[in-house]
Amino acid sequence: PREEVAYVTCTYRETGIDEPDFLATIDLNPRSPCYGQVIHRLPMPNLKDELHSVGWSAGCTCFDNVTTRRNKLILPCLISSRIYVVDVGSQCRAPKICKMIEPVDVFWDCNKAHLNVPRSLPNGDILIANMGDPSGNAKGGFIVLDGETFELKGNWENRCEVPPTGYDFCLQPCHNVLVSAAGAVPKRIGRGFNPDDLKKGVFGRRLNIWNLSCRSLIQCFDLGEDSLPLSVKFLHNPNAAEGYVSCALSGIVYRFYKCEANNWAVEEVIRIPAKDVAGWIMPKMPAFTFDLVISKDDKYLYLSNWLHGDIRQYELSKTCKPRLVGQVFVGGSILRGGPVAVCRDEELQCQPEPLVIKCKRVYGGPGKLQLSADGKRLYVTNCFYSTWEKQLYPNVVKEGSVMLQIDVDTESGGLTVNEKFLVDFGREPNGPCLAYDICF
Repeated sequence: PREEVAYVTCTYRETGIDEPDFLATIDLNPRSPCYGQVIHRLPMPNLKDELHSVGWSAGCTCFDNVTTRRNKLILPCLISSRIYVVDVGSQCRAPKICKMIEPVDVFWDCNKAHLNVPRSLPNGDILIANMGDPSGNAKGGFIVLDGETFELKGNWENRCEVPPTGYDFCLQPCHNVLVSAAGAVPKRIGRGFNPDDLKKGVFGRRLNIWNLSCRSLIQCFDLGEDSLPLSVKFLHNPNAAEGYVSCALSGIVYRFYKCEANNWAVEEVIRIPAKDVAGWIMPKMPAFTFDLVISKDDKYLYLSNWLHGDIRQYELSKTCKPRLVGQVFVGGSILRGGPVAVCRDEELQCQPEPLVIKCKRVYGGPGKLQLSADGKRLYVTNCFYSTWEKQLYPNVVKEGSVMLQIDVDTESGGLTVNEKFLVDFGREPNGPCLAYDICF
């Protein structure tokens, strides 16, 4: 069925507004009088959590349990390291908090902090990736919540298997594998994007391959200095032992795949060139590929390019070489009339025009993506991380972020901004806020 409701994590951190973060419920039913509007707000009981990623308590990885229901959302906090469990099963249009795990428990029991992506394990437990330790130093790994009680169970990985950094991960139970991507040092990126941090080990560079049942690292790939691999996804076909990882600072997408003798390999399949610019903090602006999603039929791959401002659609051909078939600009730092001038561009003839939807000028760049089950509607927000937003896209902090809908041509490829859909988070009752992750 077509999606009717979306949940979006929203934060007030770094906006100057002293209000708690909240989970927004968006009406996505075109026949509803509230279509494209926030119909409910669930405020968190604390300030400055920085709600970021969101995930279900039970997912498609629980393939052997037909009674599993998706009725709880897991909301880990990037800054406070608090965890909220939200009940969306009782009233899907008016969710409520049913459990909260305090940071001190995460600190003492796991020595972990800066929590990010939650996903469900095949046994029903919930795995949450972390970026650092309680002091803000880089530290990868995962913590585990009980899938029924949501109590904190401790660390997931074997004690000696902690990677230096962490951010996103995906798993494929049929092949007994988990793949995780590196992040960055929390206390360093918490000060903003500093070009001086490049080549100093602040930004991660590894792709980690784990034995899922043994919870141990079996392979690590160095993707290059300051590559910053962020989003990692498997193909949806459970028999296909392959996936893709996007590297934010290098603009490269790698394909990872299973070889003979259960070994894994990586190959570069997409490279988006940096642009020579003037009026920016660096002479070259990298393609900051933040999020990556794959359509349910494994036909298309979508990338959000946060700095340049475009969303890209690639056809996943049988030759394993993705082909660009769709592209649309929804903001970014290189728009015509802005402070940045593009001096040399290997891809574009001219700088893109600013985007205006329903008389609203869209600032910022495309962030998190969510694709409809039929692949025809791609939803996007325009935030990455509040500290970087405040530095690189101050107008987003001032005006509030947005959620857009991109119409997708699923036959031959192509992307078009839907001019009739706009969720304007600049009109929130407590003031403009920053919206991040989207979950149907």
